[in-house]
Amino acid sequence: MDFKRHRKLRSSASMRSLVRENHLRVDDFIYPMFVIEGNNIRNEVPSMPGVYQVSMDLLLGEIKEVYELGIKAVMFFGVVTAKDEIGTGAFIDDGIVQKATRLVKEKYPDLLVVADTCLCEYTDHGHCGVIHNHDVDNDESLKVLAKTAVSQAKAGADIIAPSNMMDGFVVAIRQALDEAGFESIPIMSYAVKYASAFYGPFRDAADSAPQFGDRKTYQMDPANRLEAIREAESDIEEGADFIMVKPALSFLDIIRDVRNHVNVPVVAYNVSGEYAMIKAAAQNGWIDEEKIVMEMLTSMKRAGADIILTYFAKDVATWLKEDK
Repeated sequence: MDFKRHRKLRSSASMRSLVRENHLRVDDFIYPMFVIEGNNIRNEVPSMPGVYQVSMDLLLGEIKEVYELGIKAVMFFGVVTAKDEIGTGAFIDDGIVQKATRLVKEKYPDLLVVADTCLCEYTDHGHCGVIHNHDVDNDESLKVLAKTAVSQAKAGADIIAPSNMMDGFVVAIRQALDEAGFESIPIMSYAVKYASAFYGPFRDAADSAPQFGDRKTYQMDPANRLEAIREAESDIEEGADFIMVKPALSFLDIIRDVRNHVNVPVVAYNVSGEYAMIKAAAQNGWIDEEKIVMEMLTSMKRAGADIILTYFAKDVATWLKEDK
C-alpha cells in the first residue's frame, strides 16, 4: 500500500522539538503593567487574577521580578484620580506614566519601556480623544496625542505605542517626535484595533470605560477583514515601525493577513478578556492553564506575530525557565 508516513517526524519529544516550526521565547513578550497613584498600593484586578495596580513606591519591586525573568519590555498604563475633558494627565511632565518611565529607565536602562499613547485613562468621559458635539473630534485629538507622545519620549520611553485609532495619528505623532528631536524613537501603532467585547477586564484595571456611547466610530468592526489591510498600510505610509493587531485570539486570520502584507514587525495583543477567561477556567480546574496558554500564544506566533503583548508574560517566562 502506497501512502505517506508523516508520523516518522513525531516519534519522540526530541524529534518533535527538532522539526518544530514555531517557538515561544521570552524575547517575544511585552508585559503590560498598571501604575496607580498613591502609596503602598498593590491592588489585584478582580477580573484579572495575578494582575495588579501598583503604586510608584512598589513599582521597582515588580520590575525587578520582570527583569530577572528575562522579559525585555514592559508597557505602562496609568491609573489616575484627577481627570478632565482633554486628558491633561496623559501629557504633563509629572504624569504617572512619565514618572514611572523615568524611575524604571534610571534603574534598568536596558529594559525597554513602551508607552501606551492614549487619552481614555485620563479623560473624564473615558473616550480616546477630545469631545465636541458629543463625538470625538479627530483632528483636535491629534494635537493632544502628539503632545502626549513627546512627553513620553522626553521621560525616556523607548517606543511610542498610540492606541487611540484616530485617523492620521501616526503621521501627527511622527512629525511631533521629529520636531522635538526624537527621530530615533519608533512608533508601535495599534493600527488594527477592533471594537471588541474582549476589553472588559482592562477597563476595570485602567478605569477607562467610556461614560457615554461606545468606541465603534473609531475602533474597527470585528466583522471586517479587508479594512485591516487598509489601516495597516496607511499607518506604515505615515511612519509606523511596528503594526499591532488587537485582540489576538479571535483575529488570528487578521494577524496572518497583516503579516502577509507588511514588512515591519507584527505585534499581537493578547488582551484582558482572553486572559480572564483562561484564568477563570483554570481556577475552576476545567483546563490545564500552562498547556492552554502555551498553545494559545503559539497560535499567535504561527499566525505571524513577531511580538506578543500579554499578561501571561511572567507565567510563560517562568514555565520556559522550568522547562530548560
